[in-house]
Amino acid sequence: MESRPDKNQIRKGRKPRYRDHVTGGASRPRLAVYRSLNHIYVQAIDDASGRTLAAASTADKTLRASIKNGGNVEAARSVGAAIAERLKSKGLVEVVFDRGGYLYHGRVKALAEAARENGLKF
Repeated sequence: MESRPDKNQIRKGRKPRYRDHVTGGASRPRLAVYRSLNHIYVQAIDDASGRTLAAASTADKTLRASIKNGGNVEAARSVGAAIAERLKSKGLVEVVFDRGGYLYHGRVKALAEAARENGLKF
């Protein structure tokens, strides 16, 4: 009997189709999201040079002190606010949002909305 793919395998199949349409440059980096059970990570990536311009996650020492659980919507909101502040300090306000194959719902949506509320445009 053939086993069915799990959610992460389905996401990995969806991700390349989505990434074909999303690229970032130095003036408008790609805001890539990765979500695990216990943490959420976001990076601003310049695809032309392959460099990470800024990053934030619930595993950061600066954010970990204020977050009890890294795998919930409140934690995602604080990470969204943190990445917005870090990018604004570097003079970047426009980004391309890369949800990484995840559905735009829950923690991914909370992170995006918090980044928008704190000044990022996408």
